[in-house]
Amino acid sequence: MEKNSEDDSVPYHDTKPAGYDGFYYAVNATFRFIEKTKGREALLSYWQDHGTQYMSPVWEKWKEGGLKSIADYWRAFFSHEPGAEVEVVQNEECVDLSLSVCPAIKTLREGKREIFKDYCQHCYFVSEAAAKEAGFTVRIKGGNGSCHQAFYPINSAPEPQNLKDIRSAQ
Repeated sequence: MEKNSEDDSVPYHDTKPAGYDGFYYAVNATFRFIEKTKGREALLSYWQDHGTQYMSPVWEKWKEGGLKSIADYWRAFFSHEPGAEVEVVQNEECVDLSLSVCPAIKTLREGKREIFKDYCQHCYFVSEAAAKEAGFTVRIKGGNGSCHQAFYPINSAPEPQNLKDIRSAQ
């Protein structure tokens, strides 16, 4: 994917080189630290707060622009993530995101980091919290370096997310 610094689909514009490895290391360590010191419920709350609060400029655009805005966001987001291999397809029913190479998992593996076992679940909890604010929902299958994510209008969503459909990271 080609990078576009003028793209307003992503409200956050880094001045650092794209995909700074230290970011993935810090996120991985943060998840582990919160769960170890505060517990699982605190970690879930952290992820959900990220989706509702930090991502508010994102979901506000999703609320206004619907599925097109969701697709535009993910295309722009992954264009800034080194090593990501993703296909984002919008149709009348949903936005399908097929991530064949997750840049975070790839970077953590290459850096020989111990990956927090539920790292991939954060994608569900953060995205679900943001999507819900905009009238959408997400379903995720896969994980551990590749996954499929589908964003639906909340009133046409398939069965609820089963966390067992999201593989542990290794």
